[in-house]
Amino acid sequence: MAGTDVGTIAALEGIIGKTPPAINLKVIDHLDEGAQRWLAVSPLMFAGFGDGASIAVTLGGGAPGFAVGEAATLRLPLMALDDPALAEPGLGFGSVFLLPGIGETLRINGRVTEVRDGEARVAVEECYVHCAKALIRSAFWSATPVDDVFDDPVAFISRTRFMALATIDPHGRTDLSPKGDPAGSMARLEDGRLWFADRPGNRRTDSFRNIIVQPRIAAALLIPGSSQVAFLKGTARLTADETARAGFAVQGKTPLLATCIEEVALELGVSGALDRAKLWPMTARVEGIDSAKMFVTHVKLNKGKGLSAKLAGAVMSVPGLMQKGLERDYKSNLY
Repeated sequence: MAGTDVGTIAALEGIIGKTPPAINLKVIDHLDEGAQRWLAVSPLMFAGFGDGASIAVTLGGGAPGFAVGEAATLRLPLMALDDPALAEPGLGFGSVFLLPGIGETLRINGRVTEVRDGEARVAVEECYVHCAKALIRSAFWSATPVDDVFDDPVAFISRTRFMALATIDPHGRTDLSPKGDPAGSMARLEDGRLWFADRPGNRRTDSFRNIIVQPRIAAALLIPGSSQVAFLKGTARLTADETARAGFAVQGKTPLLATCIEEVALELGVSGALDRAKLWPMTARVEGIDSAKMFVTHVKLNKGKGLSAKLAGAVMSVPGLMQKGLERDYKSNLY
């Protein structure tokens, strides 16, 4: 299997293709009005904190608007974090913010600048809306409360349907990527190794690129409906091994890559952030947030002023086009 490991960016691109330049046009370097409105109604986030050599992940949550966004700064109350000790000045930061009933997520990346007065402050470097595929595949918002309490990590992992994967590059730039699949296809724990598959997504491949140059990862795995979480750390490698990939086939489609996490440290815990967020059963979809419109707005706000940016902005401005494109992609390209 070692001969099928993917150890270079060129090998990665040879399997899944290069990231389309237009993908990066949706990324802005601040929190615009739409992102600030998103934060004002979000009850839950997943966050990774890294220093270039190590990475850890935690959850944050509470009443909607527990995190506060300003143009250049994200402010996180320490009491909202399951593990507030992770928020240290100088660390890279990657996050995903969720909204009840909405499949898309808001991703905010940056660096912790200070911790004082009971909050961590993050200088925002990247802000963008992420596609809904992870939450659709995991049936995240249709979950009902789960009362089962697991003591066996293997049994818990076999039931998980959602994962927040935290990776870093050697400079401490941190990425937090949402993953979702049906139970049994999300992740598998075998012989002390944890496996999961690649699925079609936004094609930025940040997590894969990070793993190639800095393989230490952290992750939080969930069973939607439960406040129990499996936190893990380990060393990841990417593989194109046919047998490893075939075990994760869904709807007759085999993923192009699988990820193997070795040197696994795994801990089951209960997330206070999930308890406070009160996600399940979902009582009402958040209104007033238009994910497709935010995609378009962010492309227009992007500092790239080249021809591709202008063309993308013009195309996306066609009323309803972006929404139709998203719906078509979600229907035909989940796997």
